[in-house]
Amino acid sequence: MAKRDLAELKIPASSAFIPVAKRVAVTLGGQLGLSLVDLDELAIALTQACDSAINAARNLDGPAELKLNYFATNRALVVDVDLVSMEGHTMALSARPVVEVDAELQRLAYEMIRCFVDDFRPEIEPRTGHVRFRMVKYLAS
Repeated sequence: MAKRDLAELKIPASSAFIPVAKRVAVTLGGQLGLSLVDLDELAIALTQACDSAINAARNLDGPAELKLNYFATNRALVVDVDLVSMEGHTMALSARPVVEVDAELQRLAYEMIRCFVDDFRPEIEPRTGHVRFRMVKYLAS
């Protein structure tokens, strides 16, 4: 399975920038041959993944951004969404009270993402607050 890097995007951890992440995914997916339905599904999943990462950023000490990596394999488009601290800040949980995420809402968000992509892998580091999501959308045979 050959990996081909397509793009890397860094945006502020703000919902105002989610359309930028979606536009890149849809453009790259279209170039790879994903159908219109697949592109719509990828956009929905990416919106939810970015929103979940942005919600996690509220518990961090300092500003954060989303780093999105888009790459292709011979069978799929893969999008990684990483919540990272902005330059000069360390990734650490805030000393202020942690905003509790409703476990049921988080589970539903993840299930929704799974409905729209072929593979979804969330990784959350509880000690540092680092969040990473990998979404895979397979190309039609």
